[in-house]
Amino acid sequence: MNLRRLCFRLVPSFACVLFCAQAAVENRASPAPADGQFVPASDARFFYEGCFDSNDPARPVVIWEGSRISVDFTGPLLVLNFVSPSEQNFFDVTVDGETLVVGLAAVAPTVDPGQGTWMVTPRGSDPVLRFVWPRTLGPGRHSVEVYKRSEASAGHVAFVGVQLAAAASVLKPAERDYRFRLQFIGDSITAGACNEDGSTDQWESRRTHNFALSYAAVVAKSLRADLHCMAVSGMGITPAWADVTVSQVWDRAYPRPDAPRVNLAAWLPDVVCINLGENDDSFGRSHGHPFPAGYRPGLVAFVRSVRAAWPNAHIVLLRGGMYGGAKSDELRDAWTAAVKELETGDAAISHFVFSHWSGNHPRVADDRAMAGELVAWLGQQPFMRGRL
Repeated sequence: MNLRRLCFRLVPSFACVLFCAQAAVENRASPAPADGQFVPASDARFFYEGCFDSNDPARPVVIWEGSRISVDFTGPLLVLNFVSPSEQNFFDVTVDGETLVVGLAAVAPTVDPGQGTWMVTPRGSDPVLRFVWPRTLGPGRHSVEVYKRSEASAGHVAFVGVQLAAAASVLKPAERDYRFRLQFIGDSITAGACNEDGSTDQWESRRTHNFALSYAAVVAKSLRADLHCMAVSGMGITPAWADVTVSQVWDRAYPRPDAPRVNLAAWLPDVVCINLGENDDSFGRSHGHPFPAGYRPGLVAFVRSVRAAWPNAHIVLLRGGMYGGAKSDELRDAWTAAVKELETGDAAISHFVFSHWSGNHPRVADDRAMAGELVAWLGQQPFMRGRL
């Protein structure tokens, strides 16, 4: 499979790196170990999946949830190198099947206690943050995948490469056995927000907001789909809890209306799932406003924009996961009317309503239940023939 990159203008940010009690953080002036080799992010043996700002190939910016970086290597050493984190970024770093959670923030890099070491290499106002894999790496070939589990609106960070042992080999990862390409567009429900929280939703730390266990990611894994996702917590078709609406950012490199547009033709999905409406409903209700009149025409216009960008994709309109999608008559009626209008004359648009929902944001068990429903439904659809 060919390396896929999306190239955009780099947006710089600066990190103030401080000691963090959750991890061992050591300041070093040189890229130790001295006998190692540095493999830059621009090396063609890295495999990138998802949305990156690759205007500077030496430091692609990891942006959207579910974006992945993979490479295979030999030798006893692995050090991941990053620069310029903004806000909060959490990754699942998996080496030979073992996964550690790694965080990079504008304040301090973190790992779970006892599970890794950060080294900070000064480089002016933009130090290199270097995560040292803590487990023993024996002889033979190893694989590493860096998976962004936190959503784009929480932060982004630039990847600059890996440090390996001096005699190590760098190898392309094994070919992916994907059956089809699957794009999700949604809000916090799709992003996996709060899904590893306890009984109360919390937003202070994105450590417990795990897209890798979201219903979208579980569906993709179950169906062996190549997954891309564009989800922003609080976002709606109309103005809601987020600072943006979906039409302002769905085709942007970053979740900002002023960000560069992506090349939507660089990766063409076979199926696009869209789940939006919860925030349109809850925002107005919480402020004593009627359900937004602009929701129905806005959803229709947005879906037609998606159709124009990806004319050969099958579009699935989803509803549900929380109270509004399950119980709001106003949202149900507006969504149903929009679906009817869109499906009329476009045989490549379908719809699905989740039965399972939760009062808080869906937790991991809720995500699994929702994913099970959607996987079962997709397995029965004619448009999935030849893809499963």
